[in-house]
Amino acid sequence: MSGTSAALKPPAGAVKPVRHPDAPAPGELLGSHYEHCFGCGGGQAHGLHLQARAGEGVSVTAEFTVKPAHQGAPGLAHGGVLATALDETLGSLNWLLRVIAVTGRLETDFVRPVPVDTVLHLDAEITAVHGRKIYSRATGRIGGPDGPVAVRAEALFIEVKVDHFIENGRPAEIQAAMADPDQSKRVRAFEVNP
Repeated sequence: MSGTSAALKPPAGAVKPVRHPDAPAPGELLGSHYEHCFGCGGGQAHGLHLQARAGEGVSVTAEFTVKPAHQGAPGLAHGGVLATALDETLGSLNWLLRVIAVTGRLETDFVRPVPVDTVLHLDAEITAVHGRKIYSRATGRIGGPDGPVAVRAEALFIEVKVDHFIENGRPAEIQAAMADPDQSKRVRAFEVNP
């Protein structure tokens, strides 16, 4: 992105990200972090149902099909839905570091229209880490993983503790997520945006 804001440029002293030893293996489907997440959850009828896979290093690939419910202009994906797909993909990267993080900033470039029924192929990587700040970028392509670029983004995620969600989320959903007997699902439920 040529016009990247200063907030998205890693400062001096930022380090190269290191994949956590317990991160999912390359090629492994990451699955939904929360059943009711609009980006990846199966419990959202009109959600994106985005599926991300761990890549090499600190990267992921993902894809989702633009449905009629995702359109803005007639027959084309809504820009906000495309930004959501980028944000969801970028957020899934944090699972490779095994940290809970929220979106602090997301800058998106819309390069070309994305028609309804198109599969958007996304790839994302973490570029740097500085304290609690995680810098990353993603690209969305149409027509296949090597197709023309339709959207791209750069983001800054901020590592947080689970208290961030407990203090700010609606109690019924927080309690339901915390009561899940599957410990992995309990942890992953809180990998969401602010």
